Amino acid sequence: MSKVLVIGAGGVGSVAVHKMAMNPDIFSDITLASRTKSKCDAIAESVKARTGVIIATDAIDADDVAATRALIKRVQPKLVVNLALPYQDLTIMEACLAAGADYMDTANYEPIDVAKFEYSWQWAYQDRFVEAGRMALLGSGFDPGVTSVFTTWLRKHHFDRIDTLDILDCNGGDHGQAFATNFNPEINIREVTAPARHWENGEWIETPAMSTKVAFDFEGVGPKNMYLMYHEELESLATHLPEIKRIRFWMTFGDEYIKHLTVLQNVGMTRIDPVIYNGVEIVPLQFLKAVLPEPASLGATTKGKTNIGVIATGLGKDGKEKTLYLYNICDHEDAYAETGNQAVSYTTGVPAMIGAAMMVTGTWAGAGVWNIEQLDPDPFMDMLMQHGLPWQLKELDGPVGF
Repeated sequence: MSKVLVIGAGGVGSVAVHKMAMNPDIFSDITLASRTKSKCDAIAESVKARTGVIIATDAIDADDVAATRALIKRVQPKLVVNLALPYQDLTIMEACLAAGADYMDTANYEPIDVAKFEYSWQWAYQDRFVEAGRMALLGSGFDPGVTSVFTTWLRKHHFDRIDTLDILDCNGGDHGQAFATNFNPEINIREVTAPARHWENGEWIETPAMSTKVAFDFEGVGPKNMYLMYHEELESLATHLPEIKRIRFWMTFGDEYIKHLTVLQNVGMTRIDPVIYNGVEIVPLQFLKAVLPEPASLGATTKGKTNIGVIATGLGKDGKEKTLYLYNICDHEDAYAETGNQAVSYTTGVPAMIGAAMMVTGTWAGAGVWNIEQLDPDPFMDMLMQHGLPWQLKELDGPVGF
C-alpha cells in the first residue's frame, strides 16, 4: 500500500481519487490538494459517502515551487499525481525533484502565453530524474494515455509492423447546454483553435484548424463528424514508434459547437493575449472560461456515450496485412452514478488511477522521464477491464478510406 498526493480538484481529479479510494489495497493514504480547498473538501465528502474512505485535503498554489515542495515534504507521498493545469507541469516536476517524490500527469506542458504544447520541455528533465533516482510518467489519461497503450498492445500482440495509426475520439454526450466544453474550457478551446498537424513519412504536415472533416459511424453513438487535430501523443508515438508512417488524431464536434466557436473566434473571445478593459488587463479566453458552464457541473445532465480508440493497419504476426480497431465505449450516466462525474472526466480519471497504481506497486519502474507507450501495456490493459473501461477489438475489412 502507498501514499499519494493528487493535485487538481476538477472532474478528472474527482474521478481519480474516487477510484483510488475504491482500491485501498493499492492506495493506503490519499491527499487531494488544489488552489481552492473547498473544492477538495466537496470531493472528499463525496468519496466518503460513496466508499467510506476518508481522504485528506489541502490548499496549494501549484505555480509556487517552494510551496509545492513544502506540501510534498509534509505529506510524504510516494507519488505526486498532477491533475492540475498543463501550465503547471514544470513547477510540479521541479517540486517533486526537490522533495524526493515520483511524478505523473495526464497532459503535457503548455506555456500559458503561447498555444503550443509539446514534450520538449518535460523530456529535458530526463537526466535530472535519472540522477535523482525518480520516475516521471507523462500522459496517463485516455488520449494521451490509453490510446498509446492500445497502440503498443496491438504492436506487441498483433502486429510485426504498424504502418498507419488513426486515433478517434468521439463524445456522443448531450448536456443540454447551448455551448459548453466537457473539460477545462480554456485548454479545450486552445487545442481546437490551434493549427492541425499530423505525422506522415517522417515530417509534420500542417493544415488550418478544423479544415479537414470526415464522417464516421461510431458504435454506441452513431454517425458523427470528426475533425483532424493535433494532439500530444502524436509527438511521443512518432518518437518511440518511428516505424509508423502516418499518425493522425481525430475528434468529433457537433454543428452547434462549431457554430458557437466560430462566432467566438470572429469576435476575439478566444484570444490568449491580454487586452485592457476598464483599466484592467484581462485575457479574453480566460474571461470566456469564467462565464461558461463549469465542466464538473455537467455530469448530472449529460446523457449518451463516448467512443475512443485507435485504428491500426500494418503487417500482422501471421504475415498478412490487416487493420484492427481497438476501442472503449463509456456511458455518461454510468460514470456519473459511480463517481458523480461525466464520462469525459471518467475516461481520463480512471487511467490516471491505473497509471498511479502501476507506479506505486512497482509494476512500472525506472528512473527517468517516461511516456506511457514505452512501458509494458499488458498490466494496464488488464486494469482497464477491471475498473470501468472495458475495451473491444475488431478486425476491419481494410485500411480506413479517409
